[in-house]
Amino acid sequence: MTPQLRQAIRLLQLSAVELEAELASAVESNPLLDWTEPSAPGSEDEVRPPPTSASASEEADHGEGPGPGSDAPTPEPEWTMDDGETWYERVGPSDNDEDSPAAEQVADAETLLDHLLWQLHLSPLSLRDRSIGVALIEAIDDDGYLREPLQAIADSLAPELTVGEDEVLTVLHQVQRFDPVGTGARSLGECLSLQLSTLPDDTPGKALALQICAGPLERLPRVGAAGLASELKLEVAEVEVAVQLLRSLDPRPGAQMGAISTDTYVTPDVVIWRQRGLWRVALSETMRPRISIHRGYEGMIRHASASDASYLRGHLQEARWLLKSLEARGDTLLKVARCLLKQQAAFLEFGDSALRPLTLREVANEVGLHESTVSRAIARKYARTPRGTVPLRAFFASGIDTGSGGEASSTAIQAMIRRLIEAENPRKPLSDARLAETLKATGVPVARRTVAKYREAMSIPSSQDRVRMA
Repeated sequence: MTPQLRQAIRLLQLSAVELEAELASAVESNPLLDWTEPSAPGSEDEVRPPPTSASASEEADHGEGPGPGSDAPTPEPEWTMDDGETWYERVGPSDNDEDSPAAEQVADAETLLDHLLWQLHLSPLSLRDRSIGVALIEAIDDDGYLREPLQAIADSLAPELTVGEDEVLTVLHQVQRFDPVGTGARSLGECLSLQLSTLPDDTPGKALALQICAGPLERLPRVGAAGLASELKLEVAEVEVAVQLLRSLDPRPGAQMGAISTDTYVTPDVVIWRQRGLWRVALSETMRPRISIHRGYEGMIRHASASDASYLRGHLQEARWLLKSLEARGDTLLKVARCLLKQQAAFLEFGDSALRPLTLREVANEVGLHESTVSRAIARKYARTPRGTVPLRAFFASGIDTGSGGEASSTAIQAMIRRLIEAENPRKPLSDARLAETLKATGVPVARRTVAKYREAMSIPSSQDRVRMA
């Protein structure tokens, strides 16, 4: 993993506020970086025109109907989305944070536990495996390591579930695929091996690095690359390549979440709006890179002394890497946002009841990225939409099979339950069993205990308590 790749990955998971602080630090430490002067209002540099009619012809229909049991009208077939080039546009007052309610801008803290549980509930696992997954995730420490023995995890699930150590290990392997990569490891060697497994097979030193993780890793600090080369009967240069690769990995992947500060206010990363019947998405104005290479210093390199020229060239290379990483960050974020808009147009039109099941894996496959990259791209990122400012995580939902052979998202089912309870006779509130029967009649077979779980998640009292409150 090159320094450039590590930088790109780190920038991708930063929120808008953290990115601003990162750029300020970079400008302060690198003399070849400078802030870009803001464009005058209405200037050509500030606003790029929408795609031309030629690019508009590339738009494709991405309609989605409302969720099962929804009272929402059938969507019109006009739902399309702009798939043209990357472009920026001020979309009016709604893109100005000062004009939106403060409640929309407050960000919730996201812990490692929250991040892992969210990925667990989007995974295609049975209820039994999800229960095991919750127990595993709750046992993971802040550094991302699982310190508890697998048998202790299995014992903690009794008497509700009787599971064996092998079953727990199977679910652990699934959890170890979550972001941050390396989480759920039981040792440093396993942690680094999990990260190595995500790298291309032709990565220099990968095979030997995996071999070191499986055996002599603990001896490496004591004997060094030369001692390890002698022990393995290999060339020192070959071992040094593998050791350098190991040093580029993160020995405390869980600390990534703890080290990231919590935003007090949200700055939208993308803007989604509707224009003449078309859904459009663009990076927010605040996401435009506002730094550039200082051309004055760049020109000095040709006339500087050897030592000064070397100093300036080093900073020039760092500046170019940063700008490329910022460009890659914006491209990745826009690519993922376009996919979410394509998949969840009905959610924006009709609300939670129309949210379809969508997982990280589906998005990753569609946009051609690794699941962990998609997870980083949406972590603490927000979209300004006609429904207010929402986290990109809100576009994902786990699914439940329906009687018609399709799926309904858990979020849509919660919206159905809330709507049924709001319409009930307050003196004869619907029991969980009755709610389950009603949902089944609309084609969504949900168990009573599942209804109870969703009701409690929405902080809605039981039917007996609702009677007393009436």
